[in-house]
Amino acid sequence: MFDSVYVAMLFADASPATIITLVCIGFACLMGLILLIMLFNWGALWFQGFMSGAQVPLLSLVGMSLRKVNTRVIMQAKIMAKQAGLPISGSLGITNRRLEAHYLAGGSVPRVINSLIVAQRADLNLNFDQAAAIDLAGRDVLDAVRTSVNPKVIVCPDPKKGGRTRLSAIAKNGVELLISAKVTVRTNLERLIGGATEDTIIARVGEGIINAIGSSDTHSQVMENPDNISRAVLKRGLDSQTAFQIVSIDIATIEVGQNIGARLQVDQAEADMRVANAKAEVRRALAQAVAQEMKAKVADNRAIVIAAEAQVPHALAAAFRKPVVT
Repeated sequence: MFDSVYVAMLFADASPATIITLVCIGFACLMGLILLIMLFNWGALWFQGFMSGAQVPLLSLVGMSLRKVNTRVIMQAKIMAKQAGLPISGSLGITNRRLEAHYLAGGSVPRVINSLIVAQRADLNLNFDQAAAIDLAGRDVLDAVRTSVNPKVIVCPDPKKGGRTRLSAIAKNGVELLISAKVTVRTNLERLIGGATEDTIIARVGEGIINAIGSSDTHSQVMENPDNISRAVLKRGLDSQTAFQIVSIDIATIEVGQNIGARLQVDQAEADMRVANAKAEVRRALAQAVAQEMKAKVADNRAIVIAAEAQVPHALAAAFRKPVVT
């Protein structure tokens, strides 16, 4: 209370020039305090960017903090891009606004920058907008770029999905072949957004292998030249509308399974035999019925004969009783 009264009396007795001077000094002290706070919180980060050539204005760092943006992540990404030789300005550059927008959208800024660095080293056509779109679409953009540089191998069928380790296919001669393949794929960055995933590749390759084996006359042809199956499958363009480009399809294992055709023939023969036995049983039953009918007819005829023989004595007696005419 005393201080406020004293200050009021001081300003009342001071001249206008003194009041202006004191106000300026107070404003300068306030600005200096704000500047000290800013330097204390973001000075080291700003100086790090300044020395690296990735300048981010101090006020921009303050604004990022107020917008709940991790300034350290943005600064490190900007420094990485600068040191790697990526453009950090211009219409296609990795600007602060783009980095901040991607962070606020829920994307992974470090993963996008790392993918751009790998793509640049591998001379791949990938810009920040494409990488950010891939990342926001839920795809691992860094893994996609690495797969584009270093193709990966997909096992068909995938034992992790379905538990099967081999495909079952049957040639025209009825012999089953158990086969597994290794598909080498490279990421197609242009079709990564909206393109089909690995599951589609596995399904298409499995279908192609089964069709190719089913078109073979004998299983021996497949066993002798398994590369024919690979070439036939590759010609079908199985990687269309997918996020990958098939580099090669290699037959890993091939084994002879059951003779499905022979088993089906045996089953058919057994079925035919059961049908023939049933028909023979019907014929036997009919024959027995006819035989019983004939026996009944014989008995009827015998009865008729016996009845006729019984009439003979009566006829003889009647003949003896009849007078003889002379």
